[in-house]
Amino acid sequence: MSDYREWDQFYHDNPLDELGWELGKPRPVLVEYLQAGFLPKGRALDVCCGAGTNTIYLAQNGFEVTGIDISRTAIEIAKQKAAEADVSIDLLNESFIELPFASHEFDFVWDMGCFHHVEIQDRPRFIAGIHRVLKTGGAYMLTCFSYRNGRAWNHFTEQQIVSLFCRYFDFGEFRDYSSLEGDGVVRFFYTVLMKKKPFT
Repeated sequence: MSDYREWDQFYHDNPLDELGWELGKPRPVLVEYLQAGFLPKGRALDVCCGAGTNTIYLAQNGFEVTGIDISRTAIEIAKQKAAEADVSIDLLNESFIELPFASHEFDFVWDMGCFHHVEIQDRPRFIAGIHRVLKTGGAYMLTCFSYRNGRAWNHFTEQQIVSLFCRYFDFGEFRDYSSLEGDGVVRFFYTVLMKKKPFT
């Protein structure tokens, strides 16, 4: 699902605490990796940033952050939250398929649930775009639905993730875990921190 009107409707019609992906706090796996020193500091991109909770967390921890989301409503909410948190963030209502950034612009890309909403035919462009905007040696942290949620077009095995991304990235350890989401449903995820390959 990539139509901005559908995402706008989600954010317009529902309180944030009823949206499964909006925890109201930074993702624990992001906090863990940052505190462990696994993430390269510098410029960060939060792709499909939603209401900006993780975006704000990165800004509060020394990153120069840009958040991008297809939903205008989500971006407006994120701007309000950033102002309340007194942090400076660039927040853009733009496509996550055609990233509107120069090549080699970011040290780190955070993706909480963006890739698993990319339509199958758009996946090659999305992956190539993430690779393009990362600096050499930059890191991409992917969190996506696991096949343990049930077989679906956007639920992945570890092998599928490797097959899709191996041309562009080297892989760290895969984390396979469950998470109690904002809507009270337990869902299964993979998280993997990838390093950009210097060529495609």
